[in-house]
Formats: sequence, C-alpha cells, structure tokens
Amino acid sequence: MSEPIKMPALGESVDEGTVTTWLKNVGDTVEADEPILEVSTDKVDTEVPAPASGVLESIEVGEDETVSVGTVLGYIGDGSGAAAAEESVAEEPQEEPKVEAPKEEPKAEAPKSGGSTGGVEVKMPALGESVDEGTVTTWLKQVGDEVEEDEPIVEVSTDKVDTEVPAPASGVLTEIKVSEDETVGVGTVLAVIGGEMPAEAPAEEPKAEEPKAEAPKEEAKAEAPKAAPAAPAPAAAPADGKSAYVTPIVRKLARELGVDLDSISGTGVGGRIRRQDVEAAAEAAKTAAATSAPAAAPAPAAPTAAPAGNVKSQIAEKAKEAASLRGTRQKMTGVRKAIAKHMVESLQVSAQLTTVMEVDVTRIVNLRARAKESFRAREGVNLTYLPFFVQAATEALKAHPIINSSVEGNEIVYHDAEHVGIAVDTERGLFVPVIKNAGDLNISGIAKQIADLAARTREGQIKGDELSGSTFTITNTGSAGAIFDTPIINQPNVAIMGTGAIFKAPGVVKDQDGNEVISIRSKCFLSISYDHRIIDGAAASRYLRDVKFRLEEGDFGNEVL
Repeated sequence: MSEPIKMPALGESVDEGTVTTWLKNVGDTVEADEPILEVSTDKVDTEVPAPASGVLESIEVGEDETVSVGTVLGYIGDGSGAAAAEESVAEEPQEEPKVEAPKEEPKAEAPKSGGSTGGVEVKMPALGESVDEGTVTTWLKQVGDEVEEDEPIVEVSTDKVDTEVPAPASGVLTEIKVSEDETVGVGTVLAVIGGEMPAEAPAEEPKAEEPKAEAPKEEAKAEAPKAAPAAPAPAAAPADGKSAYVTPIVRKLARELGVDLDSISGTGVGGRIRRQDVEAAAEAAKTAAATSAPAAAPAPAAPTAAPAGNVKSQIAEKAKEAASLRGTRQKMTGVRKAIAKHMVESLQVSAQLTTVMEVDVTRIVNLRARAKESFRAREGVNLTYLPFFVQAATEALKAHPIINSSVEGNEIVYHDAEHVGIAVDTERGLFVPVIKNAGDLNISGIAKQIADLAARTREGQIKGDELSGSTFTITNTGSAGAIFDTPIINQPNVAIMGTGAIFKAPGVVKDQDGNEVISIRSKCFLSISYDHRIIDGAAASRYLRDVKFRLEEGDFGNEVL
C-alpha cells in the first residue's frame, strides 16, 4: 500500500506552502525520515522527510506549485506503481511508429500548414486555491527553440507566488499565444509545443523520393549532430544568465554562500541550476581558499591603513555585482510581500512613538574583552554584545509588565513569560525567531539561543512555530553601523527595542576622588518604539532607563567569567 507525502503544517497561521525543490525523482529509493523535497512558506523554508522507506512512485505536485496544508505531494510504495507507469509510457512510442510509419509524408506536411496544430498545449497552471489568474512575466524560450520535457519555458506570477512553468513535453516551441506582462485566467493556453521545426521538412523531402519512409529517418539522424552543438549552448548561456533558470530560493542561497551563478553550470533539466550545484560550488570555493590561504595572509595589514581608496574599490565591487538590477523591475517574493503587509498593518493598528536614550557601555565592552575567549571555549559559542542587551531587557520587562503585554479588543493582556523575538537579517528578508522563556535564561543560555536561532534562520532551517509567539522584540540595528533607529512594532507586541552601534565618545565621569573628568567612553543609543494606545511616554522612558542603568552597571561578571 502506498504512503502519501503531505504538505506539513509549518506554523500556527500558515495554511499553505510552495514546493521548492524535489530532492528525489520518481523511481528513486528513499529511507524513512530522509529529506525528499523542500517546501517554503512566507515564514520558513524547510525540508519534508519521507514518512516511510520505499520507492517514490509518483509526484503529485510540481516544483513552485503552491498548495494547502495536508495536500498530497507524492506517494511512496514498493515500486510497483512507478514500474507500471514506466511500462505504460514505454509501450506508447512502440505502438505509434507501427501505425504512423506509412504516413510519414503527412507528418512532414503537417508542420507546413502550421506548427501549432496537433501540438501539446502549455497552459496557465493553478497556483493556489484562491488564485484564478496569472501574469506572464518572462518567456525563457522563443518560437523555434527546442525544449525538453520539464524544462522551464516561461515565468508567471500571481499575487501569491512567482514561479516558472515547465514544458509538458519535449519538442519545438512553435507558437506563443500570450505575451509578456499579459494577465490571463487559469487554464489559458500560453503556448504550443510541436514535434519539429516547420522549416526543416521541405529541406529533407527532395533528397530521397523513393524511400520516403526511410529518408526522413536517415536525414533526421544526420541533422541530430547539427542540433547537438546547440546542447553545449546552456554552458555558454549562463554568461547571460538567461538560459539556465534559477529559482528564487537557489538564487538567495547563492548570495548567502557567496557563489557567482554565472560561473557554474546547472545539472538540472535544461541546464537549470539547482541547490546541489550551488552547495558544491561553495564547497569547491572553500577548498580553493584553503589552499591559497597562505598567499592571502598579508591581508590583515590593510585594516591598519584603511585608506579611502580601499572603501572606494569595495563600493565599486558591490556596484558591479548589483549592476544587473539597474533599470529592471522584479516581482516581490512571498516573504517580501508578507513583510510589507505586516509592517503596514502594524502602523495602521497601533499608535507608534519612539524614545531614545544614550547608554555608557564601557563596562560591558571591557568585560566582554576579558571573557570572550574563555566563554567561547567553555560554552561553544561566541560572546557578542546582544546577550547582555537581551538579559537587561528581560529583567526590566518583569519590572514593567505593561511593556510585555498585548492588546485584544478593549483588554490589555499581561503575559506571564518573556518570549523575546530577535530580528535576523537574511538574504530572503527580515525574520524574527523567538527565544522562548528568555526571562528564565542566563547570559550563556541566551547566547546559545541567539546563535542557534540566527544560524538556522539564515540557513532556511527555522521552523514556523519558532517564528511566532513573541511578547517583546529586540532588533540590533547597530550590526550594520546605524547608531539608532525607529523600529516598527512586531504585532501583536506593544513594544520593540533597538540597539545601536557601539562607538567611542568623550564622556564625563568621576575619578577615584569624586572629581568630574572627561574620559573616552564606549557608548550606544537604545531606542524603544511603543504603542501609545496603552503605553505612555513616561512608562516607556522608565522601562528604557532601567535597561540603561542595568547595562551601565555592567554586573554580569559572575555569568560570563
């Protein structure tokens, strides 16, 4: 009996997902719990494990199709289903030549009358339960191009997903019925794929008049080598970045791993670059870097000088990498659409205001400098500044419960635990994984949670439930050099704290004799955006002041040393 593979529930508020990549093909043997496909939602990208051991007998949902939770994606069985399907497919081409062999002349004439007649139709797919139309974004193939079955030939977009439509059969693209930027209903014929080019038939017939049945076969064979040189074209095509289609997930992975997509050849259908190709290229780059590392050793001397020319060249290099985006227009990804929606909704449902305070973190900086090596050796993670800010923030939340609350109708809900969301910047957009019960953790526990959640979020391995349930949020805007920000509240929270970059500045302090002196101090700005519907400015300031005093005191030595 076959075992169904279903779209899993990837979060409390997630009711649909998109099949990103099938890691196995029909007929492949799989083991229980072995990853067999990747799926994505507006919150998370993850792998779906096999529910049982066996053979992947069928794939019911193609790549880039969006379906609801619980939809059957494929079936795993003993292989009899896949074998039967292969036998039925194998029998069809054997029967067709027997019946059509004497009618080869009409076949040659058919393309003359029109390449679209008798071809296979390419239709606008259904890309979701509530989606009834789609827009043709880009044609990846042109009329006259040869295509392989399952090779991406056109990109389409809806209000929920951007995807590519694969060729339903091998052949020649004989007609395009819907132009780029046109919006049509689901099921509309976008193009037609025929058996061969119309121009080739008249060139073949005059060469052999008597053995008409054999001549086309021989000439077709003779022309096959001519078509073969076109096969290497995909290898050259990546220079344009047009022939080998790259899915958004793979493109983002390439950015995260620092892989130049133009420098690698895809192993997928039609030269498509897959996740495995990018990972292999990244691994090869690491190996190459390791062998050339001694030559690059003198590089650390550069930071001591930091001339303007270095910065200029770095910016120029970034501009070169981003040049392909200039003058273009791209559809928002599902993640970006979700972020846009949530940010606008947050501003619409709450009255947001921001308060900022300057904090002297000299003691924190000095403590971290003394403890970071021993902490890393003992705990297995780096000691960054963020755990200190999280610790101080959660302690203050217990003293100011209004900051750790939410609004439901006309009621204020005071939460009984501190679940702190940490904003993580990724190539896919901003995600907020949650440190559950952060108020019960020490610096070590917080540091480990931050390292784990941030790493899995950037790798696309975070679970949907780990991105929900926060009662307060912290965003480290200083990681990119900003001294402070006015962050937007992460609903349904009523406050979000921003930590700015740490910088050196003169400050007035007291010496051992109690005299005020000017000293170089390490400082930063803390900002808090709060919902003025239930939090007054004075309440927000009192909370932020307690966080400030806790950090300036710097009494964390017993936790990190």
